Amino acid sequence: MNKKILGIGNAIVDVLAKVDDEFLNKNKLTKGSMKLINKSEFENLKKNIKIEKVVAGGSVANSMAGVAYLQGSASFVGKINSDNFGELYKKSLQDINVKFSYIEKDEDLSTGASIILITPDSERTMCTYLGISSHLSASDINEKNIADHKLVFLEGYLWDKGISEKMFKHVISIAKRNKVKIAMSLSDIFCVNRHKQDFYNLLKNQLDILIGNENEINELASKKNLLDSINQLKILNKLIVITRSENGSIAIKNNEIINCKSVKVDRILDLTGAGDLFAAGFLKEYLDNSDIKKCLEIGSKLASKIIQKIGARLE
Repeated sequence: MNKKILGIGNAIVDVLAKVDDEFLNKNKLTKGSMKLINKSEFENLKKNIKIEKVVAGGSVANSMAGVAYLQGSASFVGKINSDNFGELYKKSLQDINVKFSYIEKDEDLSTGASIILITPDSERTMCTYLGISSHLSASDINEKNIADHKLVFLEGYLWDKGISEKMFKHVISIAKRNKVKIAMSLSDIFCVNRHKQDFYNLLKNQLDILIGNENEINELASKKNLLDSINQLKILNKLIVITRSENGSIAIKNNEIINCKSVKVDRILDLTGAGDLFAAGFLKEYLDNSDIKKCLEIGSKLASKIIQKIGARLE
């Protein structure tokens, strides 16, 4: 019986296009940044690019794709509209054996999408229209979605609105009732900064596993360096996984600190998805009851593979 994992996150269609630096300047975009845009800005940008590739994205969806790549059993719940992008999103996940467990319907807002502009230096600049994806609510998720999984994986990005917070708590209570483990990613440092107290309380009282990079973890613990953060967080007795780019990764489990080196690569093409794929490798091994060191190693291995190609998908 394959140990099943369910990811819950923003369902965002990635629209990839190659552009030059001049295009970014003309559109007043900061290279390497992620900017939230509205529907009309999205349509205007889309008119002016040549689309190379369209694929189902979103941080946790990328992680579920990674689990499927490792032959794990992955499902995903994210809110889409029954429009073209919605259909494409669903098919893009089903094609790689990720079960899509959300029933889409006609919505006022369209399916979320992110235009990813790739400049010749491999940097990616993102313009994201969240659309319906950020309106995932408790009523979109039921006991059936969660009960037959071993672990549910949530993204910090989802905590942004009132309805999302209710949805989070709804998922956690169903998971607890069904003895399903709960993992969460910190998403990004701005996200942690906005919801620091909430995230800390979640970690202390609800989560089994937390995954974040060094900066996000320091922000959460309100410390300047990692050693101080680790000393503070280890008293919570949770499994905390910290990624450190070329400096490898660390797991804190009970009072034990487990270190893992990063996998050296010859050439980095695109850093997008490194954290998402690390999470995929780690969680898949964790569900297979591997020791924590091996979980870190497989996470690092997947992260090293993804940064050598464009996009957040391993074929």
